[in-house]
Amino acid sequence: MKEFIITLRDGIVSLRLTVALLILGMILVFAATLDQTNLGIWGIQQKWFRTFVVMQDLRGLVIPVFPGGYLLGGLLLINLIGAHAYRFKFVWRKTGIVLTHLGLILLLVGELLSGLWQEDYMLRLNAGETKNYAESVHFNELAIIDATDPKYDDVVSIPERLLERHVKVQTPKLPFQVEAKAYYPNSTLQIQREAAPASLATTGVGLRVAAAPQPVTYQPDEANLPSAYVELTASGSSIGTFLVSTGLGASQVFQYAGRTWNLSLRSKREYRPFTLTLLEFTHDRYIGTEIPKNFASRLRLTESANNEERVVRISMNKPLRYSGLTFYQAGFENNDRTSILQVVRNPSWQIPYVACALIGAGLLIQFGIHLTGFLTKRRVLASA
Repeated sequence: MKEFIITLRDGIVSLRLTVALLILGMILVFAATLDQTNLGIWGIQQKWFRTFVVMQDLRGLVIPVFPGGYLLGGLLLINLIGAHAYRFKFVWRKTGIVLTHLGLILLLVGELLSGLWQEDYMLRLNAGETKNYAESVHFNELAIIDATDPKYDDVVSIPERLLERHVKVQTPKLPFQVEAKAYYPNSTLQIQREAAPASLATTGVGLRVAAAPQPVTYQPDEANLPSAYVELTASGSSIGTFLVSTGLGASQVFQYAGRTWNLSLRSKREYRPFTLTLLEFTHDRYIGTEIPKNFASRLRLTESANNEERVVRISMNKPLRYSGLTFYQAGFENNDRTSILQVVRNPSWQIPYVACALIGAGLLIQFGIHLTGFLTKRRVLASA
């Protein structure tokens, strides 16, 4: 047992393991770069880097093909920490090496935390429009809204992962049970005709429109159109099966238990205790071309809880950081009448900056130590 522990320890702190992990990391980056034409950036991150094992579908058989970013990064992190704990003895001559390795460790930890914590949203604002929420780039939700009170909407949101798993959902706010009879991550909507696929809906817009499943796309210039057939039941009886889809736009309205309900499949929303109002959007171009030179949004930020109201400006490379969120000027549409802001929540965003500062300081210190030693030795030899 003791020999096994010693062998395991020597393997963990081995320089050969470090080199092997770095080589595997380079292969991982190269393979992921080639695969980017098929999956896009988001798909590549999920398949190759933010996973322990890369899985590949070979004619319907899903098999592991390569260690993922989490596995390689985790092993490299253990290797660095183990090597420092066992082999390195702290002396002032190795201060730079210690700082450099500490920076590398922070980079690995920062990437892990970003993968676990970072959330990306988009905020679209027309001129004069006010919003207190942003919409997710990658995730959707089934929104069931009690709209009986004209002054207040009581919203229940069901994540799409529960729809995909056909989980029956019942909450105290809903007098009925919700279950997805079918869920399509990507689909097309077609008007009901004899040649069109039959709709599973028994009420609502699904009586006129049907959803047909399509292969999921990962291309950056293409978007998936999720759809689902959702059945509402109460006391064992069906209220109806609705077709919901992000492509339908407006919510479907129905009456039940003396109340008015809205039902829709939409991008997941992140509500905040403040509002943003688009006052002005400017789009400057290089003279004689349509190439953007600069585009920016001037907004009014209002937070009633802190009695705060001020005008802010977000432009290219000049984001707004507020309430744990970062707002970037991402784009525009609708003939420059709509501003698109990317909203990012990443509690660990400062870690890479600290890590790079440590690595830079470590390299400079180590270079300075060696340079000082070299100059001292040269001076001694010259005076001899």
